[in-house]
Amino acid sequence: MNKFKKIILRMFAVIVAQTMGMLGTGSLLGLEVWQAAAMAAVGGVATVCEALARAYLKDGDLTIAEIDEAFSKVKGKDSK
Repeated sequence: MNKFKKIILRMFAVIVAQTMGMLGTGSLLGLEVWQAAAMAAVGGVATVCEALARAYLKDGDLTIAEIDEAFSKVKGKDSK
């Protein structure tokens, strides 16, 4: 699988993971479901995009290790 496709699929996973965790919190704050989901998705994707951009700026190439590191910055349910 090429790097671009791998990044896109993992971004989708970030959106799902971040959204599911934020829905309950958003309802407690009085946000509509779509607003809470959008905020969570944008936050997660922005975190990964920033990390990928910083890694790319170093040498103009993204290695699999750099991609994995960028996605590790998003906290999943089992992250510490």
